[in-house]
Amino acid sequence: MNETHKNADLERRSNEKWCALGHSEWGQYHPKTAEEEFLRGPGKGIRDLRLAAEIFREFTKGFRCFSALPPAVTVFGSARFGEQSPYYELARSLGRRLAEEGFSVMTGGGPGIMEAANRGAFEAGGTSVGCNISLPEEQAPNVYVDPWIEFRHFFVRKMMLVKYSCAFVGMPGGFGTLDEIFETATLIQTGKIRDFPLMLMGTVYWRPVYDALAAALLDGGACSPEEFRRLVLTDDIEEAVRCVKECARRRFGLRIAPCSPQARERRE
Repeated sequence: MNETHKNADLERRSNEKWCALGHSEWGQYHPKTAEEEFLRGPGKGIRDLRLAAEIFREFTKGFRCFSALPPAVTVFGSARFGEQSPYYELARSLGRRLAEEGFSVMTGGGPGIMEAANRGAFEAGGTSVGCNISLPEEQAPNVYVDPWIEFRHFFVRKMMLVKYSCAFVGMPGGFGTLDEIFETATLIQTGKIRDFPLMLMGTVYWRPVYDALAAALLDGGACSPEEFRRLVLTDDIEEAVRCVKECARRRFGLRIAPCSPQARERRE
């Protein structure tokens, strides 16, 4: 079969609706990424060993970069909400208040909600941390992060977002944000990390999701009321910051010094 006929055959097969559930329209784009290569399936021993070494180097890079951080609060949220969104300003105000109380603010390092939380921390003179991810459509780090690292693997990045934090805030977002929130909730539920605060902010956005989950998980017996109560909805920034601060002090014995006015003046 010549090249023209081969391309025509591939195009014909890609347009066939072979799955009633819609999967025939998925998976036609195959990005060349380190994670895609790693998750492709069984490979030759030398390939998997090389990939494992690369992953180990990513871990050690993160350990070195973040070893001296003050206690952090990780803010999850979408890259798709810009400055015009009320959620952007909510995240920015939260980042500012957390930094004023002496917490590092850690995000995925990208635009949108992540930028907003980093921006608030940066403007307050606090530590603003970014764990950026390398994507096929490149996600550049926002300008308000220092320090920041770019990771090639999502699971390494997520581990860093959890390892250095003593509280977590889920701002509005999509699949990625839900993944981060649910994985954190699972780690707390199963005792893999301590019982850190996990809050959802942007109640207009989250309330329908929260109510639907409550109806399915609680009514179905898949989750206990005590476990589900770990997901706290609030738009009260002061109450959220007070919760984070008191949990850090009373439950985990952390002593956190507020950010000095001089640090904010240097940023301005």
